[in-house]
Amino acid sequence: QVHLVESGGGLVQPGGSLRLSCAASGSILSINAMDWYRQVPGKERELVATIGRGNNTSYAASVKGRFSISRDNADNTVYLQMNSLKPEDTAVYYCFARLTPRGMSGVYPYWGQGTQVTVSS
Repeated sequence: QVHLVESGGGLVQPGGSLRLSCAASGSILSINAMDWYRQVPGKERELVATIGRGNNTSYAASVKGRFSISRDNADNTVYLQMNSLKPEDTAVYYCFARLTPRGMSGVYPYWGQGTQVTVSS
């Protein structure tokens, strides 16, 4: 029973900061990439940041220089540090992981439930 549990969302003023956390739990053999996505109602879900097993990272142009993704392999947790937040960052943020559960041979996608981030004065 593998699942992703997110936390850290909330309301913040423009220019403020939030840190999102997502912990993968259950019987896991290995985790490949862990990502953060976000989605605004009526729009497609977009990739915000990714981090691989070798700590290689990439970011959407709209958040580069403001957001930072990191990974704690011991806890199977991915973080998204969000600084200098703007109203256009308002969205539901979703954690995503590609991982291999114990007892299985393939790599499978798992999503968190989503956490609301609202940037407003």
